[in-house]
Amino acid sequence: MSEIGSALVGTGFIAPVHLEALRRLGRHVVGVLGSTPEKGKAAAKAWGIPRAYDSYHALLADPDVHVVHITSPNRHHFEQCGRALDANKHVICEKPLAMNSAESSELSRRENGSPPIREVTAVCYNTRFYPLCLEARARIAAGQLGEIYHVTGSYVQDWLLYNTDFNWRVLAEESGPLRAVADIGTHWLDLVQFVTRRQVVKVCADLSTAIPVRRRPKGSVETFQSKLDTPCETMPFAVDTEDYGSVLFHMQGGTRGCFTVSQVNAGRKNCLRFEIAGAKGSLAWNSERPNELWLGHRDKPNELLIRDPALLQPGIRPYTNYPGGHNEGFPDTFKQLFRAVYDRIERGVIAAPFPTFQDGHREIVLCEAILRSQREQRWADVDGGQLLSE
Repeated sequence: MSEIGSALVGTGFIAPVHLEALRRLGRHVVGVLGSTPEKGKAAAKAWGIPRAYDSYHALLADPDVHVVHITSPNRHHFEQCGRALDANKHVICEKPLAMNSAESSELSRRENGSPPIREVTAVCYNTRFYPLCLEARARIAAGQLGEIYHVTGSYVQDWLLYNTDFNWRVLAEESGPLRAVADIGTHWLDLVQFVTRRQVVKVCADLSTAIPVRRRPKGSVETFQSKLDTPCETMPFAVDTEDYGSVLFHMQGGTRGCFTVSQVNAGRKNCLRFEIAGAKGSLAWNSERPNELWLGHRDKPNELLIRDPALLQPGIRPYTNYPGGHNEGFPDTFKQLFRAVYDRIERGVIAAPFPTFQDGHREIVLCEAILRSQREQRWADVDGGQLLSE
């Protein structure tokens, strides 16, 4: 087991995903911080973690903690990232990196200062690390699709379909003025920009709130748990974030595209899809069938590439651990993302590019352009972005 110690901030839906991935990599998780000391102690006992911290200060003061995994609600990310860097800790932060581009820009500047900080930083756009998404990126880079004409797709879910479905992400003061776009749309945007190696530079958005008034339980609800809860006492509240959105966009090099996000799409549990059309061919991928990559042709039969290390390009093989026919999915993406980050920490190598604070800042800049487009009902330029990490 590595001597690098990690600590988790947060005990909600995504925290045990981080924990499981770290343990599968043989990493030592030394402690956890909950929103209250009681929640932290309960999580530590349930998950077999040695320490539960009473405060973030205590976590950062622990000399056995080298990497901080931030899985807390969105509004805490900026402060917690900054304080972790001040304490010379490596940081892996759930998205979004911050609540606005002013905050994320500050963190990005710290990451890319002169000289740059010694600490390794990352944002959890984990979808990059599905092996066939890495394969799609490699095929496009090799010119197999030729000139990229357009990119289309969607990310749709149904966990907020009913007016009694509630989570803190619905509240703008907790998660920001955008919800569906910021929560799941940024995963789609990060992925297609990563795969194509092209940035989105202009957007035209149409957003809507399908359920303007929801019923809020008199108590807390974890992500996705509302679908399983028994009836409880509720109170009405007005929703000020979007359930649905469609966005037209332009990318570098003249590539056009569009995508749709929805959290009220019945039957779709967590479905991210993209299709990339080029002069020589097309490819498509669906997160609910993550071990298949569709390859489209004009003059010969289409193909379906099944994830198999023996069939993938050599640079992709380290990020798939099971033989063909043994499926890999959502938890494996976190494992492979963390593998890349910890390899960078230990050996200074980065075999597959993981999303950095710079990428996290770029996604917030994109969200602000989408929100500006919606409010002003026009095309909006994406300002302040930098090149995607290579």
